[in-house]
Amino acid sequence: MNSVSCGICPHRCSLIEGQAGLCRARSNRGGQIHCDNYGLVTSLSLDPIEKKPLHRYFPGSTILSAGSFGCNMRCPYCQNFEIAMADVNTSDYITISPESLISRADALMPKGNIGVAFTYNEPFVGYEYVYDCSVLAHLKNLKTVLVTNGFVNEEPLLNLLPYVDAMNIDLKTFTDKYYRRLGGNLEDVKRTISLSASVCHVEVTTLIVPGENDSDEEMRQLSRWLASVSRNIPLHISRFFPRYRMLDHPATSTKNVYHLADIAREVLHFVYEGNC
Repeated sequence: MNSVSCGICPHRCSLIEGQAGLCRARSNRGGQIHCDNYGLVTSLSLDPIEKKPLHRYFPGSTILSAGSFGCNMRCPYCQNFEIAMADVNTSDYITISPESLISRADALMPKGNIGVAFTYNEPFVGYEYVYDCSVLAHLKNLKTVLVTNGFVNEEPLLNLLPYVDAMNIDLKTFTDKYYRRLGGNLEDVKRTISLSASVCHVEVTTLIVPGENDSDEEMRQLSRWLASVSRNIPLHISRFFPRYRMLDHPATSTKNVYHLADIAREVLHFVYEGNC
């Protein structure tokens, strides 16, 4: 059987007819890669911008947050696994066209809404929908925000960036070994952060998982690299709570979150403790 390669993320899944990729949101249909979650919205909420989290981008505003299903990584502590690990057959969704989503966002401007955030699941696996919505948002002078794991190929990233105003990008660890366990790659995420920070507002989140990425040395390396991109990039150091397949794992101590934040502040101007 002939296969087709998906070019959205570094997995480059090679798919035969009818087969879905690792993300569960993209498949081979008729010899072409199809966006299976196009317009299929599982979560829709007007959130404070700080919840993304974006603390230095229009603070005090709100943003219409939309999520679908699917993800191209496999974090065992996934906070939204019900939709991130779902597919078109296992998720509950409503269909919202790009025009309808942007119209809803526009109507919410009197409530302080500044635009649309693609979040809750990985937005890049629904690349075509995110792109179409982002183009329409800019025509309405609405902001586009992505909350992403940053595991995306350079070409789709560069195609979308002109229509993206802000991103929160996960930098889950600063070791190749742990990234491979999560189904990603450190260098690809670093590239996404560097390219995006040169075009739009970027903030970075690192979830601290005890025994995995909580050492002083790793935080020192991570924050120094981030400072080499820009010392003004905000870093959110967040506390882990047992979730999904890590229910038997202890929560991160508040003390260590604050300690690691102090290390990051040695080189970064803006560091925030999360979930504390």
